[in-house]
Amino acid sequence: MPVDTTEAIEDVLEYETIAVVGCSSTPGKAAHDVPKYLLDHGYDVIPVNPYADEIFGREVYDSLDDVEESIDVVCIFRPSEEVGEIVDAALERDDVAVIWTQQGIRDDDAAARAESDGRTVVQDRCMKVEHRRIAP
Repeated sequence: MPVDTTEAIEDVLEYETIAVVGCSSTPGKAAHDVPKYLLDHGYDVIPVNPYADEIFGREVYDSLDDVEESIDVVCIFRPSEEVGEIVDAALERDDVAVIWTQQGIRDDDAAARAESDGRTVVQDRCMKVEHRRIAP
């Protein structure tokens, strides 16, 4: 079952490297503003978007498969119907500890696959909102 307690979310927010699938280069969109907030608060944000070359002055990867750095959390800003494929790509990696789908995004089947593979899952929550609520 996806985590939903404050303590469990606090634990997730302790991770440092977040790959943001669907990261946007357009200010004003949640898929841009949330990762920018995370970057501004000390997280190492890795943008993943096949339609951009650079976001936040950082190299953008086409897919999770292309990311060379180690990833702690995969944060998903894509429609719910795309989550399963993204989760499957995350499960191919040994380094991903957490799958996080942003507010309004969920796939219970994909979440169950991730959890049965030993990954932590957070669904339908905004990382920025949770960080602001929990962080000192």
